[in-house]
Amino acid sequence: MKKVVIIDTSILCVWLRVPGKETCGPDGSRWTYDRVRDKIEEEVACGSTLIMPLATIIETGNHIAQSAGDRYGLVEEFARHLEDAIDGKTPWAAFTQQSGLLAGDALKSMLGRWRETALSGQSLGDAMIVDVANCYAAYPVEIFTGDEGLKAYEPRIPVMTPRRRMKR
Repeated sequence: MKKVVIIDTSILCVWLRVPGKETCGPDGSRWTYDRVRDKIEEEVACGSTLIMPLATIIETGNHIAQSAGDRYGLVEEFARHLEDAIDGKTPWAAFTQQSGLLAGDALKSMLGRWRETALSGQSLGDAMIVDVANCYAAYPVEIFTGDEGLKAYEPRIPVMTPRRRMKR
């Protein structure tokens, strides 16, 4: 994997064109369908791997089910992307790689961290997305979101300090 792009609900809803969710992000950096599509195409062309976290799946499914308009078309398009992600079909990472994050101790650990961040407004879904991002932290990771607060939780790859030769 060259780079991992974790897709948040806000971006996925824009990409799918869910009615009422056609844009996201602050005024100075608004994400529209065209901008999201171009970014995803660029990432795929560069060999990036796309990740659809469970929280994104559930939240997007809820938005689709409650939307006006062509729900059938939205359900079908979303289901195609989800099936590709479940199967690990390029450019998606296999969904099974996230399953360890939902096991007992890992889930309890995430819950403990969320207890600390919930008071500042972080949702449980965002806490789960942060855990997914940290799971892939050995690679360059981008949380693709319109939420600047969530974006701030992207893992940083430590800068390697070059070894210095000792003088003899």
